[in-house]
Amino acid sequence: MGKKSIRELGVDDFVKAGLSAAEANELKEQLLLSLSVSSNDPADIWRHLVSRRVLKPSYPHPLHQLLYYTIYSDHQSSSLPLYWFPSLTFGSLVLAFYAKDRPHTDFEQVNDVDRGVETGLASVILARLSGGLEGCDMDGTQALGGRGGRHRLDKVYWSLVLKELSISFVQPPNCILDTSSDPSKHGGTWLPGSVLNIADCCLQPSSFPNKQDDSVAIVWRDEGFDDSEVNHITLKQLRQQVMLVANAIDANFSKGDAIAIDMQMTVNAVIIYLAIVLAGCVVVSIADSFAPKEIATRLRVSNAKGIFTQDFISRGGKKFPLYSKVIEAAACKVIVLPVIGNDVGVQLREHDISWNSFLSSGKQHRSHHYSPFYQSIDSVTNILFSSGTTGDPKAIPWTQLSPIRSAADGWASIDIQPGDVYCWPTNLGWVMGPTLIYSCFLSGATIALYHGSPLGHGFGKFVQDAGVTMLGTVPSLVKAWKSTKCMEGLDWTKIKTFCSTGETSNVDDDLWLSSKSYYKPIIECCGGTELASCYIMGSLLQPQAFGAFSTPSMTAGLVILDENGVAYPDDVPCVGEVGLFPVYMGATDRLLNADHEEVYFKGMPLYNGKILRRHGDIIKRTVGGHLVVQGRADDTMNLGGIKTSSVEIERVCDRADECISETAAISVSPANRGPEQLVIFVVLKNGYNSDAETLKKKFSKAIQTNLNPLFKILC
Repeated sequence: MGKKSIRELGVDDFVKAGLSAAEANELKEQLLLSLSVSSNDPADIWRHLVSRRVLKPSYPHPLHQLLYYTIYSDHQSSSLPLYWFPSLTFGSLVLAFYAKDRPHTDFEQVNDVDRGVETGLASVILARLSGGLEGCDMDGTQALGGRGGRHRLDKVYWSLVLKELSISFVQPPNCILDTSSDPSKHGGTWLPGSVLNIADCCLQPSSFPNKQDDSVAIVWRDEGFDDSEVNHITLKQLRQQVMLVANAIDANFSKGDAIAIDMQMTVNAVIIYLAIVLAGCVVVSIADSFAPKEIATRLRVSNAKGIFTQDFISRGGKKFPLYSKVIEAAACKVIVLPVIGNDVGVQLREHDISWNSFLSSGKQHRSHHYSPFYQSIDSVTNILFSSGTTGDPKAIPWTQLSPIRSAADGWASIDIQPGDVYCWPTNLGWVMGPTLIYSCFLSGATIALYHGSPLGHGFGKFVQDAGVTMLGTVPSLVKAWKSTKCMEGLDWTKIKTFCSTGETSNVDDDLWLSSKSYYKPIIECCGGTELASCYIMGSLLQPQAFGAFSTPSMTAGLVILDENGVAYPDDVPCVGEVGLFPVYMGATDRLLNADHEEVYFKGMPLYNGKILRRHGDIIKRTVGGHLVVQGRADDTMNLGGIKTSSVEIERVCDRADECISETAAISVSPANRGPEQLVIFVVLKNGYNSDAETLKKKFSKAIQTNLNPLFKILC
């Protein structure tokens, strides 16, 4: 007997999927009602089920699977099945406005369209553009000036963004974009002549957006205190704490010094990050999972003068040493914060200093006030590091442009607004750490931080209790939540948007995640540290498919190249290496320890007279225009959201045991998409024997000791 269609499913099927008899009868009635107003198109049937909230978050996952996969079982199109649909009908016009280079006067047609619920981006564009760009000048003629329709649109858009975000210039820019003054800069010169302090922009109140001194800036909870009240700090209190730390930085360091942070993503880590930038120094981002060798490399490359760390890491109810790893790597001054209580729980080296002593060194100032150090827009504020390279990782400088780009993508594609509570378990060593800080503080939203492991029920309860409206993830994390069932019984229905990055998403895992908040959208994000942003994303203005991207990010342009480096037409389904348009606000124009021209432009083809920027992803464009990342054009693999090189893995594994002649490391993607898994092939020396399980343990130890403890071997 063949599979049942959606119209043939009955109460017994729903009971077998985990519902009670009463729930099953109720669901059958609601399903029949939805089918009566739907066409036979699977997407239309699914849209009606979701819009009527027929599928409750409390229903067991097998029930969600039964309905979703049954509805789309006869999906014959080569386009991807859709699960989320925008409620506003004029969003497509907004997107078309940018995509088709329309004159701004064409936008007047939007006034007569039923708008539904407007996102921040759509409503602002409507108000600004239908009003003839009044007040959007920088100046208005400059915004529409320049050569080419796309550049004009870049200038219009970024003029809008600077007014919507909390960006305050001490010296305003001469123009938005100058593509003529320095031919060596493929991406042009952005906001030339401007002076500001981007951390100060984060900390100051702003009437538009509605960000006031009494606005809640951060909410948090410590692991193990899951039944306690959620802690919070206002914008004014945050500013005072940052100024206190900035004064201490002045007492211990000089302007321009590079100062590392190797900590969990805590409230104090955020305060320290902002204080370093406020004081005119440079943050060096180091993930708390790194082995001593990797820490030492980053300190050496950045020439760091000091490092903030913790005595221990607290995660999953256990304490793991951190200070001992840092001092194995660092000769410079280490400032040590206690993970519990007020006193550090380790013996410090003579030239290291506790957090309390450090803060006291800045209290010599009679006032806790601090005057920000203002710099040009292209001044470096943060050094982040790429992964996936052989030898030293690429040191990627973030200038003050980078935070603007990060926050703009969040505002435009995720719709971050004042009043939102944004949670993304991450670390300042990865690009998402600084991105989260700037996306929230420049948009007026609240950061939600859980001081502990995101793998358990405690994290999920914090999401519930903190009233999180936006939750960011990596696919491996979602897979763990689903498989352990640790989030059962929690209410995540305040979440209006999920986000995902770092790895390829698995369709069924995303089905589980989205169902937790009545099928809210999961905005997929794919970009790079060197871009300070995502080049492709999901969008709240377009229908979404699980595990796929629906559009280039605002003002980003791309083509997909065939094996000869020729761009496929924009409307043709295809697979190939992506090439990015070089005029890209926020992208790097330098590397600190590598040749930027060689890394990103050498050997790339011309497109419309300009050299494309290399990114390295292989992407597939489907019928219907959705994009799916297929892997890398180089030997880079993605393990747990961290990019690394097969050569680096092999180098470590080759030395794991004397019986090994050579190894080959590859990553394997599951058939139904999802996180890549590491597989290692081994050739033994003549005369040696070893079993696979023993080798797996030795490889795991070698990789976790020398590279990253988060890497796990499948086989």
